[in-house]
Amino acid sequence: MSTNFIKRLNPLKASLLLGVALTSVDASLLPRMGHAHGGGGTEPLEAGEFRLTPQITVEAHGGFENNIEGKPEHYGLDGLFGGLMEWGLENGGKFSIEGAFGPVGVWGEAEHFYGAVHSDHSDHDDHDDHDDHDDHDDHDDHEEEHAKHDTEYKREDFRGYLKATYAPNDRLSVAVDTQPYIVTKNQGEEKKGTKNSIGAKALYAFGEGDVNFALGDNFKDLIDGAYVSLEHRQGWDSVGEWQGNYTDPRVGVEFNYDLIAFKIEGGPRFFVPSSEASTSERTDFAGEIEIGRAVGENAYVFIHWQPTRSDKDGSDWGEGWQHHLGTGVTFRF
Repeated sequence: MSTNFIKRLNPLKASLLLGVALTSVDASLLPRMGHAHGGGGTEPLEAGEFRLTPQITVEAHGGFENNIEGKPEHYGLDGLFGGLMEWGLENGGKFSIEGAFGPVGVWGEAEHFYGAVHSDHSDHDDHDDHDDHDDHDDHDDHEEEHAKHDTEYKREDFRGYLKATYAPNDRLSVAVDTQPYIVTKNQGEEKKGTKNSIGAKALYAFGEGDVNFALGDNFKDLIDGAYVSLEHRQGWDSVGEWQGNYTDPRVGVEFNYDLIAFKIEGGPRFFVPSSEASTSERTDFAGEIEIGRAVGENAYVFIHWQPTRSDKDGSDWGEGWQHHLGTGVTFRF
């Protein structure tokens, strides 16, 4: 694929077209590669049994920060190459290590840790050597540039993740992970270096998670697909500065309709920004809706929407919604 073609490609249209193409493919009658509650979406293992599953994920995604001045957007096209290692435990439990790494095509702004905004004094520091008139002109130029938020193709970055999960049974799981993101060049407000986010998550399922309305289950059976989770994350930017942390307690449910899998979850987000940010501690809303389907023997296609809602807080943060939309396919071999 040529660079000129990539620059001309509208990522949002590409994402939507990819989603339509993937979800229109006929799927064979196979168990889904889902996000089953305790131990992941693969077949159970006997105690002492080991399994290695190479996998590739391709995803097109976009982010829309509608509560920030200028409504900045980011788009990405990711290709992640990695694998999943699993060890069977007693009582149907499992321990797994999953990791992947690959390139990211970046349009507009690159992804950043949730809630990260410009510091109040960052713009003023750049204007110390100017008189008041120049300061005013520079501020106007900055606001105009900030409001543009162009979505042209920028560069190729790299991202990855490494996750370890312990599930003593099919109801409970505890996971820790790290998600490094390498910025390959200085560009605008982006600085060359490695961003990172680390997190820990606990999840408890109330049932076996095998609800399927196409097989005769009804609304009261949703308890078998319901779960609660608690996740905490910390983030750093590409020059190593701490961006803050958040904690997400959520209630969710997973269910199927024939071969199509659904996941719906949401809850409060307790956000603590860095001391350099222009916002204070607050409670937002965060959630996710995901739809997926098995295709053939090795592929699982998905589309997901992650909305967040904030009240007005700070000079560079406002009341409103942020959205992350993505669609892609995971191949497991």
